[in-house]
Amino acid sequence: MKRIQADPKTGNETMTIEQYTTEPTPPGVEYTSTASGVLNIRLSGNWTLNESIPASEEIFRKISHAKTVRDIKFETSALGAWDTVFLTLIKDIIDYCRDNRLKVDQKGLPEGVRGLLNLADTVPERSKEDLSTVEKESILEEIGRDTVEFLHQTGILVTFIGKVFLTVGRFLIGKARVRRTELVFNIQEAGVRGVPIVSLLTFLVGVILAYVAAAQLTKFGAKILVANLVGVAMAREMAPMITAVIMAGRTGGAYAAQLGTMTVNEEIDAFRTLGLPPMEMLVLPRVLALTLMMPFLVVYANLMGNLGGAVVAIFRLDIGATEYFTALSQAITWRDFLEGLIKSFVYGWLVAISGCLKGIYSGRSAGAVGTSTTAAVVMSLVLIVSSSAVLTAFFDTLWGM
Repeated sequence: MKRIQADPKTGNETMTIEQYTTEPTPPGVEYTSTASGVLNIRLSGNWTLNESIPASEEIFRKISHAKTVRDIKFETSALGAWDTVFLTLIKDIIDYCRDNRLKVDQKGLPEGVRGLLNLADTVPERSKEDLSTVEKESILEEIGRDTVEFLHQTGILVTFIGKVFLTVGRFLIGKARVRRTELVFNIQEAGVRGVPIVSLLTFLVGVILAYVAAAQLTKFGAKILVANLVGVAMAREMAPMITAVIMAGRTGGAYAAQLGTMTVNEEIDAFRTLGLPPMEMLVLPRVLALTLMMPFLVVYANLMGNLGGAVVAIFRLDIGATEYFTALSQAITWRDFLEGLIKSFVYGWLVAISGCLKGIYSGRSAGAVGTSTTAAVVMSLVLIVSSSAVLTAFFDTLWGM
């Protein structure tokens, strides 16, 4: 305790600090009712976790026994220390009085308690009726909600694709601002650094295709046709699709995470404030990099896949290397090769669009970045498989195969 004293001779003030201890005061509750129907609850002592706190049911019983009570008031002039125990008890009393249609006057409570009670009342709890309404939502309502959400997301995708087309058009006529360092960096990330994983997976896919083909063709004495099946399958479908799937998980997800983090940090908003279009500065370099590098990766994937098939044919099926590669060169036509290259452009473009779209439209929280990354990979895979079916049917119709 601080005490200030003045020297009677000099008039100077001195301050002394006195220390004293008090005995802990147990909590107490007293009830006083009036003829006007008011019940005064006098709370005294220390209401902390260290004390033996009266049960709230005892207070409820006292209130219920007072038949003529219509109002509840608190008197806390003798109240000592208090913590969350006291706050919880007061909240229970108030809730009980509201349920029994009794008015509660909180003016007698400490100011800190009133503030915390007001804060607790700002976010009301969901009632059981609300929860039951959510649980009883019909299947038709769920289908309708999902359909509306699907149409909404489709509209966003179409709008974003249109913006990308306009930005690419501006780039082709020399009006789009693209940082060369950003473009070169994304080309390196999407192309050169993706070679190891593409090499491994496409080689193994070639091995698998060779084993599957050999299991059937050996029955007819046509082991040499393994080269035809592996070569055509890799050129037309497997090399572009496997490479696209790898890029969806590796590069498309990275695009979504990068742009999503920039959205959370408000960096994209800063670009707009400075008059720098995010479509030109952020999206265009990524779309160009992945779209341009996909054909090169697919050509390399073709080489590795056919190499995997050759390993199986030479060391497992006893087919000579010269015989295998001769049959392979005769089986693959320029149409097969061209079909794979066209698909690679489309797949790369779709993967880049999906990653950038989910990153740009990400939420503004850490959890939203992870959700956007997952959504980008899923969207990329769906678009890859869907476009593969459409393109395969188109080329078969075009070339009559």
